[in-house]
Amino acid sequence: MDSPSLDTAPAPWSEVWGQPDAVATLREAVDDPSAMTHAWLITGPPGSGRSTLAHAFAAALIAEPGDAHAQRQVLAGTHPDLTALRTEGVIISIKDARALVERSYFSPSLGRFRVIIMEDADSMAERTSNVLLKALEEPPERTVWILCAPSDADLLPTIRSRVRTLRLREPDVADVARLISARTGADPEIAERSARHAQRHIGMAQRLATDEAARDRRDRTLRAVLAVRGVGDAVEVAGRIVQAATEDATSLTAERDEAERASLLRTLGVPEGGPVPPAVRSQVTALQDEQKRRATRSLRDGIDRVLTDLESMFRDVVMLQFGRDDLINREMDADLRHLAGTWSPERSLVVLDAIGRTRENLEMNAAPALALESMLITVASGRTP
Repeated sequence: MDSPSLDTAPAPWSEVWGQPDAVATLREAVDDPSAMTHAWLITGPPGSGRSTLAHAFAAALIAEPGDAHAQRQVLAGTHPDLTALRTEGVIISIKDARALVERSYFSPSLGRFRVIIMEDADSMAERTSNVLLKALEEPPERTVWILCAPSDADLLPTIRSRVRTLRLREPDVADVARLISARTGADPEIAERSARHAQRHIGMAQRLATDEAARDRRDRTLRAVLAVRGVGDAVEVAGRIVQAATEDATSLTAERDEAERASLLRTLGVPEGGPVPPAVRSQVTALQDEQKRRATRSLRDGIDRVLTDLESMFRDVVMLQFGRDDLINREMDADLRHLAGTWSPERSLVVLDAIGRTRENLEMNAAPALALESMLITVASGRTP
C-alpha cells in the first residue's frame, strides 16, 4: 500500500491525515445526495483520526461551500448546528444520550445540516444505546449523526444496523514518524521510536516525541515490571504505576479545572477570592463532580496506556519465542530475548491474558492498585492468583 502523503486536501479536510479513501467517500456524500445517509459510524484504532475526520465531515455538511468562517466555527466546536459529545467520564450516561437526542430534533439554525457527533460511542452501556435507537432510525431530514468507535463490534447490533460504517486504515510506523517529525520538528530517530512505541497512535506518538519525561517514564515502567519477583515487588510497582498515572492525570486536568471554576464564578458574579454564596453552591458542586468524573477517566486512560505498553512488551516476547524479531520495543532487545529464552510460550500467553483481564476489570471499576497488583503477581509467578 502506498504511504499516505503529508499533503492535505482542501478545507475543511486539511487536518485529516492518512485517510484518502475515507475522505473521498465523505466528500462524495457531501456532494451527492444519493451517496448520503443520516447516520454514520467511523471506526478505527485509537489515534487513527476518527474525531478529526468526524469534525471535518461535519464542517463540510454544515457550512456552505467556500464558507471558511463557518467551517472554522465547526472545527473549533463553536457552531450552533454542531453538537459533539466526548465523554469525560468512564461511560456515556443516559442523561447525556437523551440530551443529544433532544438536540437532534432541532432544525439547523444557520447551516445546511444539524450534526451530532458522539466521539466515544463504544462507551455506551446497553440501556444508553437504546435511548439512541429511535433517533437513529427516524431522524429529522436535515440531521446527521456521526458515531466514532474503535470497531463496529463495540456497538450493539441494533445500532450497527442503523448506521453506515466507514473503516479507517492503520498508518505505518514510518508514515506516523514522518508526520510527527514534520509537525513538531522532532528528530527523525525519536519520531520513529515514538511512533513505534505508541503503536501508530498519532496523538500518543506526538506526545512521546515532544516529551522526554514521558519517554523516560515509559521505559522505567517497563523495566520495573520486568524486575518484579514477588508479592512485595508487585505491590510496590503497582503503587508506582498508579502514582505516576495520577500525577500525569492531574497535570493534564488541573489547569483546565481551575480555568473552568474561575469562568463559572465570573458568570455567577462571584468576585475572585470571594466566598461562594449558598444560592449558587449547587452549580459549583456540580462542576466539581464533573471534574472528578473527568479525573477518574483521565486516570483510567493513563493506566490503560501503561497496560497497552506492557502488552506490547510481552507481545514482543511471544514473537521472539516463535522466531520473529519485528519488535515494538527494540531498545529492550537483550532483556526481551533473555525472557523469551527463560519463559515458555504458555507462560507468556498467561501474562498477556492477565493484562487483558486487568483492562476488563478496570472498565468494571475495579480498584486500580489491586487490579495491577494481581496482574503483576501473575507476571512474577506465571500463575493467576
